[in-house]
Amino acid sequence: MKLQQLRYIVEVANHSLNVSATAESLFTSQPGISKQIRMLEDELGIQIFERSGKHLSQVTVAGHEVIKIAQEILAKVESIRSVAGQYTNPEQGSLNISTTHTQARYALPDVIKGFIKRYPMVSLHMHQGSPSQISESVAKGTSDFAIATEALHLYEDLVTLPCYHWNRCVIVPKEHPLAAHSAPLTIEELAKYPLVTYTFGFTGRSELDVAFSRAGLVPKIVFTATDADVIKTYVRLGLGVGVIATMAVDVETDQDLTLIDSSHLFQPSTTKICFRKGIFLRSYMYDFIERFAPHLTRDVVDKALAMKTPYEVDSLFASMTLPTY
Repeated sequence: MKLQQLRYIVEVANHSLNVSATAESLFTSQPGISKQIRMLEDELGIQIFERSGKHLSQVTVAGHEVIKIAQEILAKVESIRSVAGQYTNPEQGSLNISTTHTQARYALPDVIKGFIKRYPMVSLHMHQGSPSQISESVAKGTSDFAIATEALHLYEDLVTLPCYHWNRCVIVPKEHPLAAHSAPLTIEELAKYPLVTYTFGFTGRSELDVAFSRAGLVPKIVFTATDADVIKTYVRLGLGVGVIATMAVDVETDQDLTLIDSSHLFQPSTTKICFRKGIFLRSYMYDFIERFAPHLTRDVVDKALAMKTPYEVDSLFASMTLPTY
């Protein structure tokens, strides 16, 4: 059994059983990958993948178990490399972050600017996607950190730490009837208008649906997007009333829009950062976490890493006041 073989089966699974795409991503040949997988299956005496002709059709029951352990082994190997790098080149390496557009556009720029200035020899890569996609990327080991609001709880093998709370606001053009509304906005009033907001599963969208459901109402959602800037564009076109994260409103570029506080209508959402259990965190990784969430000091992160269950991790932050944006 070779590490190369374990890497091949993991990557084939990551590429939806497409051996050709796997070979391209690993800069090797398709026949070479197929041969190594066959050799591993022969050695183990089981099939990891079922086949339909020359193509892999699905992962076997035993294959799922083998791939899961292979992912853990490869993660440990990467941790060994990280340990070595920490002692040979402590301020040189790479950091892969998966996050949503809202975090990348509004929450992370100053953090990343300061981080790159402090660690010019660290190669930082940002990947954007849906919350479920970025959580999966960390679970599979293709990213070091995931930063998001939704879906992080779906993966048991991740350590998830709260960073900050945030809420929503309503945005309308200056000439919209709600722009002159002086009393606190009610959910019933908001329900009268077509809404432009986030796609389900993105940026705390679930709290909007919960708020309407709690009032016995159904929101008139006419357009959704993953990008707050796109939402603002369609609000300007008069398509509907926008509901977005308050932090996504720019006081300079959005002067043509009226912002209406709606934090009293929705429960706040919590942005979290997560990483795989058992990962070796380089010093610059600890620094990045603390730059993004100052209460997540190295000592606090280490305490969370030592805990065995998500409940224990949650209890660590139960009495801690998180910043709200």
